[in-house]
Parts: sequence; structure tokens; C-alpha cells
Amino acid sequence: MRRTTTLAITAALAGGLLFAAAPAQAATTAGVRASGVIICDYAKMHQEVADLKSKAAKLDRLGEREAAKRARAQADAIQRKIKNCQNAENNL
Repeated sequence: MRRTTTLAITAALAGGLLFAAAPAQAATTAGVRASGVIICDYAKMHQEVADLKSKAAKLDRLGEREAAKRARAQADAIQRKIKNCQNAENNL
């Protein structure tokens, strides 16, 4: 897990260095600033997780199992991002 986190942060930092050479308008994209800092908006991410889980439950009730599975997968991916952000902050 630690190796994956390290690789993700390294890739994000490398991307940040590329954005630093781009025009100022393009510098703030995909949650990476020109300085290479990863922005983690925990409140927004937690809300997205809650919304996706609610959507998955609704889709399950409607019998849309595959769509519910995709919504849960998206929620899980955001949960992993939250955990990675917290781990990165704790390791600094």
C-alpha cells in the first residue's frame, strides 16, 4: 500500500512540474496546483461518497444491479483517494 501511495504522489508531483511550465490558466487542473500540491477537499469528497452510496441503494431497489455496482465502485475509489490524501498528510 505504501508503495502505491508513493507512486501516486510521485506521479502527481511530476504532473505538477509539467503544469508549472504551462500557461497560468492551465496550471490549476485535476486538483494539482503549479506548485505540485495535491488538493484534498475532504468535505466534498465525503459528500460525493454519501451521494454515490445513496444512488447505489436506490438503483438496487429499482433492480439496476450493474449500475449500483458501478456507483459503489466510484464511491470506493473516492474513499481510496481520501485515505491516500490522509496518508500523504501524515507522512509529511
